[in-house]
Amino acid sequence: MPVIARMIPSPVAVIVEHGALDRLPGILSDHRISTTGRVAVVASAGSGGVLRARVAPLLPDADWFTVPDGTLASAVRLSSELKSGRYDALVALGGGKVIDAAKYAAGRIGLATVACATNLAHDGICSPVSILDDESGRQSVGVSCPIVAVVDLDVIHEAPARFVASGVGEVLSNLSAVADWELSHVQTGEEIDGLATAMARSAGHAIIRHVGNVHQPDFAAQLAESLIISGISMNIAGSTRPSSGACHEISHALDILYPARRAQHGEQVGLGAAFASYLRGDKELAGELAHTLVRHGLPATAAQAGFSAEEFAQAAHYAPRTRPGRFTILEHVDLSEADLGLAYGEYLAHIDV
Repeated sequence: MPVIARMIPSPVAVIVEHGALDRLPGILSDHRISTTGRVAVVASAGSGGVLRARVAPLLPDADWFTVPDGTLASAVRLSSELKSGRYDALVALGGGKVIDAAKYAAGRIGLATVACATNLAHDGICSPVSILDDESGRQSVGVSCPIVAVVDLDVIHEAPARFVASGVGEVLSNLSAVADWELSHVQTGEEIDGLATAMARSAGHAIIRHVGNVHQPDFAAQLAESLIISGISMNIAGSTRPSSGACHEISHALDILYPARRAQHGEQVGLGAAFASYLRGDKELAGELAHTLVRHGLPATAAQAGFSAEEFAQAAHYAPRTRPGRFTILEHVDLSEADLGLAYGEYLAHIDV
C-alpha cells in the first residue's frame, strides 16, 4: 500500500509563553539545531542593546552581530560577517527587519535560523519570505523557514502597542487573500492548496472572533500563534498565496507611490483586505474586517492611514503591477482609477466607521 503523506516544512519547536527567552540555552542545546554549540546572535543596532543585556548572560559563548536596517545590503553584509565563524545556527532577536535580514543571511551560507520575535507586527516569524529594501524598492525574497520560533510574551508586553496591533492587520488579511486565491482557482484554474488555505483562514478567524485586545496576554498569545500558523501555511503552499492577495498588492502600491508616508505594513494590508472584500461583493466580511481593525486601533479608511481617497484609488489601480501574474479581485474587476474611487466611496458608506 502506498504511503499517502507529504512533508511539511515547519519549525522543530514553537514556544509562545512568558519568559520564553530564558529557554534559549536549552533550545540551542538540541542537536537538531546546534551540534557544536557555535551560535551567533543578531539584533538591531538600536533597541537591540537592551535585549543583548538580557540575553547575553544566557548565551555567554555566542558571538553578537547587528543589522542597522532592513535592507538587502545589510542582509548581504551580515552573511559575509557570519561566514568565518563556522556557526551552527543564527539567533535573530528583534522585529520583522531583523528576522528578515537574518533569514536571508543565514540562507546564503546554510545556517539554521532561530527567530525570536520581539513584536507581533509581521507574519514573517515562520514564513519562507524575507521583505528587504533595495534601490528599486521593497523586495520579497524566498528563504528557508526558521528552525525554531520563540515569542516571549513578557517582551511583547513591553513593545509599542502599534507594533503589536499591526500584526492583527496581517492575520486578518489572510481572509481576503484566501478568497482571492479561491477566485483565481475558479477564474483561471490556478491550483489551490486546501491545507494551506484552511490554516491561513483559521488563523484569521481566530483573531476576528477574539474579544480581547493587544494589552491582554491571552490575545497576544493567540496573535503570535496565528502569525506563526500563517507563516507555516506559506511554507505548505510554497508561496505567499495564503496570506497575500489584493490586500498586499494595495499595500505594496502605497509603498511605491508614497514611500515617505507609508504606514505599518499590517495597517495597510488590513485596510486593503477590507476594501478588497467589498470589491468581491462580500460586504459582510468587509464590515467585519473594518470594525475589527478599528477596535484594535488600526485604520479601516484611507484617511485613517494618512492617505486621501484619491491617493488610495490611485494605489488600488496601480496595485496589480506590483505582483505580475497574481490574479486577485483587482485583476478580475479591472476597474479604472475613477471607478475604483467610486467603489471606495461606496465602501466608506457601507462600513460607517
